[in-house]
Amino acid sequence: MSTTPTPSPAGHAAAEPVRLLRSASNFRDLGGHAGMDSRRVRLGRVYRSDHLAALTPDDLRTLQGMGITHRIDFRGTAERSALASEVAGITTLALTIEPTVVHRVQALLEQGREPTEAETVELMCQTYRGFARDSAPVYARFFRHLLEHPTPLVFHCTAGKDRTGFAAALLLGALGVARDDIVEDYLLTNRLYVRSPLVEARGPAHVMDILWSVQPAFLEAAFTAIEQDFGGLTSYLQGPMGLGPRELTQLRDSLLET
Repeated sequence: MSTTPTPSPAGHAAAEPVRLLRSASNFRDLGGHAGMDSRRVRLGRVYRSDHLAALTPDDLRTLQGMGITHRIDFRGTAERSALASEVAGITTLALTIEPTVVHRVQALLEQGREPTEAETVELMCQTYRGFARDSAPVYARFFRHLLEHPTPLVFHCTAGKDRTGFAAALLLGALGVARDDIVEDYLLTNRLYVRSPLVEARGPAHVMDILWSVQPAFLEAAFTAIEQDFGGLTSYLQGPMGLGPRELTQLRDSLLET
């Protein structure tokens, strides 16, 4: 199986990433995007994924052969316990962000209230605003780890779409990738992710379809919160994320081609 995505034309995200792992449907390389000063994000350095708890022996060997040394796990405590995903030779860093939107939906259903599509979308937008505001210290640790361990790594949550999607958007933004390309990469989840039978989540079909997908409005809610609270992504990166000029230069030199 090929493990090298084809870089996209300058300024555009790849049309379809190579499926590196068959048993982790949302696993993909973040490399190939045009970043700051048209320098491309390096391939084979940073990967994003859904959970890694059901890897086939072939996929496990593929993963262990990629040179990945660290795994950042954004899942909540119960999620990690239910689906353990330790991989021999890869060090795990747990950066816990609990999946609050599922709990909010379940609470409404228990009250006899079935959220509409619009209400479910708003719940997801609230979740993304929470990523930008409440989970900022967690994402700051994510960036600190990238700076302290400039070796190939993978970061993930359960579906690899929300907590992971926001982390990927922040990282690509810090590397100077255009907003349209960031959104395009984010939306690839809708083409790649296959719901895992190992993940228990029940509810009305119209609600679950929204919870297990991504929409531009979700990510836009986070960026709007960043704009309102911090004046934009640059200030957010320099403030809550701890990426001053020196750190940004270090990050870009590490992850962008020369």
